[in-house]
Formats: sequence, C-alpha cells, structure tokens
Amino acid sequence: MDKYSNKRFDVYGYDRIDTEVLEAMDYEYPGRDTLVEYYTEEFSSVCPWTGLPDNAKLTIKYIPSNKLVELKSLKYYLTSYRNVGILQEHAVNRILDDLVNLIKPRYMEVIGEFVARGGISTRVTAKYDGKERP
Repeated sequence: MDKYSNKRFDVYGYDRIDTEVLEAMDYEYPGRDTLVEYYTEEFSSVCPWTGLPDNAKLTIKYIPSNKLVELKSLKYYLTSYRNVGILQEHAVNRILDDLVNLIKPRYMEVIGEFVARGGISTRVTAKYDGKERP
C-alpha cells in the first residue's frame, strides 16, 4: 500500500472565498484610458484533490470606469483563497468575475502564472472587454 494514499490536507470549498471583504473607491478620472496594474507573487490556493499548494504570480490589469479596487481589501480577498480547493483555471476566472462585479471596469485582465508542479507550469489569462457581464 502506498504510504501517501491516505495523506490529505484540509481543503475548503468556494464558500471560503471572501468576496464580502472587497471594497471599491471612486475613480476621479472616468473616461481616461488609465491602465491600472496590480501584481503579487504570493497568490496561493490548493489542489482540490490532494490539498497540495498551488502558488502563482497573479497580475490584475484594468481600465477603470467609475471605481477602483481598494488594495487592502484586495489583499484580504486574495488571501482567502489560501486553503480553497480550486483548479488554477477556475481561480483566475473567479477572480476576474468577482472584480468585474465589484467595479464594472471598461476592461480587465487577470493572469495567473502558476509554479511548476510535476514539471508543468501553467499560465492562465482571463479577460473582460466591457461587452459581456460574467
């Protein structure tokens, strides 16, 4: 018997993603093509099957309409993913959806560059062009 077959870490469901902590601020330059870019190399979630960590550099780019994302709230929101079992592709799309719903930007792009596991790295890009609501 494989000594790792019963090894598992706690994995939380999507209900632990804390969207309630997200805050928006008024943007004083609506209509201007200002590209806002946030990034962190500390994004972490876990594999939904093993509970092993998935770490990524996360980049969020957007052109605001009338609102900005408040940074402290974004940090708390992203940290809430730490023990959530979510596929890498789903995490990036979920972040995009939550932020678009919060600030309704003119454009937004979320990029996750996940650290290699098993010799394969993953880069996921999800975009919102202002035409369709997630």
